[in-house]
Amino acid sequence: MAAKILANLIVMGGGILARAVVQAYRQALANASKNGVAQETIQNTIRRASKAMSEKEARQILGVTEETPWEEIVRRYDTLFENNAKNGSFYLQSKVHRAKECLEAVHQSKGPGSGQGPQGVSNSTPS
Repeated sequence: MAAKILANLIVMGGGILARAVVQAYRQALANASKNGVAQETIQNTIRRASKAMSEKEARQILGVTEETPWEEIVRRYDTLFENNAKNGSFYLQSKVHRAKECLEAVHQSKGPGSGQGPQGVSNSTPS
């Protein structure tokens, strides 16, 4: 008889606890939507994803300095890109690619007086 009463108390207590958890979760969702937490989280994620890589970060990723010639930057890019293609980190491979794109844009913006073009072709005309 005591076991039956104890079992009923456990089942009822479990049911009450489950309903309380569900009600608390619903209330938390309602509060989040009222306060705009969900929209703010989405906006922060979009903002972080759309940030452009800085020149400094690009140089750190490729391990080059401002004085490094374009051919060396391309060589470093090829080495790092191929290593990550073979040995597996798509994330690092994409960071290396974005770093090269960033430095390529910086290199092109320096104009025709910068010596070498992004494809390793001389921008100057022979005299």
